Amino acid sequence: MRSDSWLTGWYYNRIAVVTGGNKGIGLEVCRQLVSNGVTVVLTAIDEKMAREAVEKLKGQELSNVLSHQLEITDASRIDRLADFLKTRFGKLDILVNNAAVSGVEYAQDPVDGWFSNEREKGEFSGMDRDQRLEWLWRSCRETYDAAKEGLQTNYYGTKHVIETFRPLLQAASDGRIVNVSSDFGLIESVNTRCRSSES
Repeated sequence: MRSDSWLTGWYYNRIAVVTGGNKGIGLEVCRQLVSNGVTVVLTAIDEKMAREAVEKLKGQELSNVLSHQLEITDASRIDRLADFLKTRFGKLDILVNNAAVSGVEYAQDPVDGWFSNEREKGEFSGMDRDQRLEWLWRSCRETYDAAKEGLQTNYYGTKHVIETFRPLLQAASDGRIVNVSSDFGLIESVNTRCRSSES
């Protein structure tokens, strides 16, 4: 914990839930919160991935972190986590909604790697925001099923998490909600040419 931070006092004895906390931005949010004294419940759609992320943090001497499986489109799993939080802590101070899907289908599976070599990876790293968005749109297809999954997860799933956890947030002295998003979700990024030709 950083003793020189004015936030140290605020963070002490706080409870946070981070959805999609097992990698990327979610994992870094967990790392930052835990390092400032917050007890974090790191969630992921896959229980094993959540546990592995927690072990990674504990390996960095960050111990006040727990794992919990959460699929934000599954109301029963959201309720189960809310019951756990109520029983264990009686409140929730910080809810970070980070779990999301892209809402598009990729021409190449990102798990297999976007780039065939280091040169391509370097070129992407050197792109500005607009160039990256253009590159992503060329590498993706907008389909009904992917868009439906995006809406179910990113909007309705997140909304259900907030509604279910609201009593726990209200039980805290000053509960907070943080919704993480990306440029990929901006309306200005939608390819209107493709949409109008499908009408």
